[in-house]
Amino acid sequence: MSDDAIPAHPHPIEFNDAKRRLKAIFMGSVGNLVEWYDFYAYTAFALYFAPHFFPSSDPVVQQLNAATLFAAGFIVRPIGGWLFGHLADRYGRRLSLTISVVLMCFGSLIIAVTPTYASIGFAAPALLAFARIVEGLSLGGEYGASATYLTEVADPEHRGFYSSFQYVTLIGGQLTAILVLLLLQNVFLTHEQLVAWGWRIPFVIGAALAIIAMLMRRHMHETESFEALKGKKRESSIRGLMRYPREIAIVVGLTAGGTAAFYTFTTYMQTFVKQTVGLSDLTTTYVIAGSLIFAAALQPIYGAISDRIGRKPMLIFFGVAGTLLTVPILTALAGTKSPWIAFLLISGAWVFVAGYTSINAVVKAELFPTSIRATGVAVPYALTVSIFGGTAPAIALWFKTLGHEQWFYYYLAGVIFLSLLVYTTMRDTKHSSAMHRHD
Repeated sequence: MSDDAIPAHPHPIEFNDAKRRLKAIFMGSVGNLVEWYDFYAYTAFALYFAPHFFPSSDPVVQQLNAATLFAAGFIVRPIGGWLFGHLADRYGRRLSLTISVVLMCFGSLIIAVTPTYASIGFAAPALLAFARIVEGLSLGGEYGASATYLTEVADPEHRGFYSSFQYVTLIGGQLTAILVLLLLQNVFLTHEQLVAWGWRIPFVIGAALAIIAMLMRRHMHETESFEALKGKKRESSIRGLMRYPREIAIVVGLTAGGTAAFYTFTTYMQTFVKQTVGLSDLTTTYVIAGSLIFAAALQPIYGAISDRIGRKPMLIFFGVAGTLLTVPILTALAGTKSPWIAFLLISGAWVFVAGYTSINAVVKAELFPTSIRATGVAVPYALTVSIFGGTAPAIALWFKTLGHEQWFYYYLAGVIFLSLLVYTTMRDTKHSSAMHRHD
């Protein structure tokens, strides 16, 4: 075993071993936070920069155009999942994670310096689209590689707990974007300055943070699982992946409802609370930030519970509650004018959405052997997210422009129900894991 490898087999956890694991998880998680901050700064500041790239007298149309480009970033995520999954499975998790964060830095920097529509016409939204594609490629690889890394460095009895920090830092990235928004709104800039040029600041910050994350990831330890593959003959990533059609189908099925719910109660909520509920910009930011803090706190709790009772009961809880409660929660949310009620309703949704978000990474990693794990986690997941997750805000806004916003509530509940069918028939990966297989 390499001196830098993180042991993955079960044995009593000594102090030094635990310290190495925690250090590896911290560095992997911090990089994940930075990547998701960069990606979600786009959503947090869309209300301010959309008029500069999509001239229109209708703010809903402006947000729809911005949401469409948000979805465009997801279209290329399967390509990023394959590319960085191949790098992770062939050359190491550390290398893949390091390159992905560099690419995210590049995408964030493009957004920061792109001229507006008034300056260069249609080239402005075109450059914005290119930046989102670059970020989508990066994030497509980040998920699979980081899920694989965090799962492999965790000790077997606490995989659910440790891997849940992927979504703690994912949500933390969104919270960081919102924190930057709050500081700019209330401390450093006037509303006019924020609209005029201040929206560029978070993307400069994101590029700088990505460089720091890259430097940290260069010193990450590789996992023992990957080290066990050295010297063995391996087939191409896609050919290897095709040997696991059942596992691919499970990843697609279990992801569809969860990713649609996740992007509804994170990405789309900023626009929904502002435009449908009718709260002010500042109040909207506070409501969303509060609900995300609550969501982040749930992740390790649910992950630890899954280590005790298994992954399947958690997924079924999400599926049943999401199917039954999504429409009532969104209907009540649309009808309230109280920020406190809005916060409680969104947080109530997170009580069941966390049943998916907290453990979906470890479930997918436990489905595949080491040689194909990063690709197996990343590609079908990214494909499903591009169809059901990234499109959620655009679909919701499209229904809104048609005058039937409530149709989206039923669409979301229906997608969650389809995933519930998968949850009830799949095996519990905690008790039937492929983590020990390196073929």
